[in-house]
Amino acid sequence: MTAPVRIVQVGAGAMGRAWIRTLRDSPEVELVGLVDLDVALAQHAAEEEGVLPLAVGTSVAEVAARAGAEAVVNVTVPRAHLPVSSEALFAGLPVLSEKPIAPTVAEALVLAATAEVAGRLLMTSQSRRYYASIAAFREQVAGLGQVGTASVEFAKAPRFGGFRDEMAHVLLLDMAVHAFDAARYVLDRDPVAVYCEEYNPGWSWYTSDAAAVAVFEFADGVRFTYTGSWCADGLETSWNGSWRVNGAGGTARWDGDSAPEWQARESSEVLRAQLEPVPQEIAGSLTEFIDALRTGRVPSGEVHGNVLSLAMVEAAVRSSAQGARVRIDDVLEDAYKEALGAARDDRVRQALVSWGTVHAGLSR
Repeated sequence: MTAPVRIVQVGAGAMGRAWIRTLRDSPEVELVGLVDLDVALAQHAAEEEGVLPLAVGTSVAEVAARAGAEAVVNVTVPRAHLPVSSEALFAGLPVLSEKPIAPTVAEALVLAATAEVAGRLLMTSQSRRYYASIAAFREQVAGLGQVGTASVEFAKAPRFGGFRDEMAHVLLLDMAVHAFDAARYVLDRDPVAVYCEEYNPGWSWYTSDAAAVAVFEFADGVRFTYTGSWCADGLETSWNGSWRVNGAGGTARWDGDSAPEWQARESSEVLRAQLEPVPQEIAGSLTEFIDALRTGRVPSGEVHGNVLSLAMVEAAVRSSAQGARVRIDDVLEDAYKEALGAARDDRVRQALVSWGTVHAGLSR
């Protein structure tokens, strides 16, 4: 029997509590340490969730060494992802990080190079990929042949409080990244360009724009439209949104919760997928992370591959600010230049230089 992987978690806030419970309940891991700048908060969270005794402290490297950890789960706020993940990687520990992998594409590129230098896995938890229903939807879309259009509508009205209420581009940065990443997964294509508009309805309780409409061009001329709002009370969609994809062979649709269905062109029959239970959301990303550690398989959220999902977000934000269509390649190239100047560790900077181009680096 394979021994559980010994995990240190960084971050004991609201999302941290969800991760503590997921780690506690998984037979594949053992939570051996909890890190937070507020040690009292971490101690209280550990006590309430029933995971004591474990090591508690403010430094991931120190707590990991004291607890004999083998991997790290990073559940800090986005601005802390670069320093926390870097510290863990250079301590020789693979990292599973909450999304976004970093707040900017430039920082994500620095993290990709850091993972290369450290020789350790860095994976982001794109938890909305982990549903049996989205896997079945992807299979249906593949059966449509040539794809023309795809769309998702997202409508929720959460009242989080805390940092999100004041966060700039809150919908695009904190939530739309899930839909953008899911579009790459479902369509099995990468984005080319985007036109986006953000706005904040008059009744919104968010300081920044809580709604957006974006039209992406994907490879092969596919168009993907995202319509989202985080202040859409009434008749809300699922957290995954409501999806529809049309192709030469017909149409597939998914409500984000239940089994997807599709209808072939010139057929009256609507076929519904049969689903088998799988670990969902963050439990699913944890399962893939542990599998990657044990088998060496590259997980879907590995940092190099995940950068394009974050680039979609940054391109959408830039498009909204400029009122113009933005190419994904332009965002990547600008971020690469910024990363070369921002990397503080000489080893990381040299790794970035060795890429030559951003596309060459991301294809490693």
